[in-house]
Amino acid sequence: MMKNQYNQPRKLLAVLAHPDDESFICGGTLAKYAAAGVDITLVSATRGEMGRRMGNPPYLNRETIAAAREIELRQACDSLGIRELMFFDIRDKTVEFHDEELLTARIAALIDEIDPDVMLTFHETLGGHPDHCAIGKAATAAFLQKERRGALYFITFGEAMERPERYGYSREDIMKIDVFAHLKAKLAAFRAHRCQSEIDEWVWLPDQDALTHFGRHEYFIKGAPNAKVADRHDLFPYEEKVAEDSAV
Repeated sequence: MMKNQYNQPRKLLAVLAHPDDESFICGGTLAKYAAAGVDITLVSATRGEMGRRMGNPPYLNRETIAAAREIELRQACDSLGIRELMFFDIRDKTVEFHDEELLTARIAALIDEIDPDVMLTFHETLGGHPDHCAIGKAATAAFLQKERRGALYFITFGEAMERPERYGYSREDIMKIDVFAHLKAKLAAFRAHRCQSEIDEWVWLPDQDALTHFGRHEYFIKGAPNAKVADRHDLFPYEEKVAEDSAV
């Protein structure tokens, strides 16, 4: 089991915007660390009730989709090994209009409570969706407003950060996590988000064919430049590392 310097299980907090962000973007990484014994808490700012996909063929509507997506997210969490799930219950597609100070304070209080070794969120300008950028901005402010131990990273899409210079970053700013051994868990999480993934035929191919659609690595941008990291292939700061529990 991965433990910190206090001989406690290491903790990861992911503050994201919608059900499926955790699976579609960084599911392999979450599954990898969960399998290593990291205690993971996931925050979904919304319930994804304004999503355009309603199943294929459509079987949901605006009245039923929020409950369905919560069920799907809980199933995805089971597939990935995420132990704790929280919703902020902000209306989907309105995170950018939520009171930023209140949202930042709420996340800061959660960080104080959990005291994570690693926190994941969206980049405030590279998030790709207004809700992503807004929750990322608030989460980043919450993390940086105090001198916190641990590390902050921004999740990224696909292999975009194989060429970080295009986005104003260098390779030293990018963490490259090998998730090959955990792609089956990622695929299971994709399939758990049925109303969103049903329309993508490749997700429902036989496992050996579907798995070829995933890359071997997931990429993260360092959000706390002073965090001391052992190498660019492990998100956890080196000062928190101790030997694995001999009983595991």
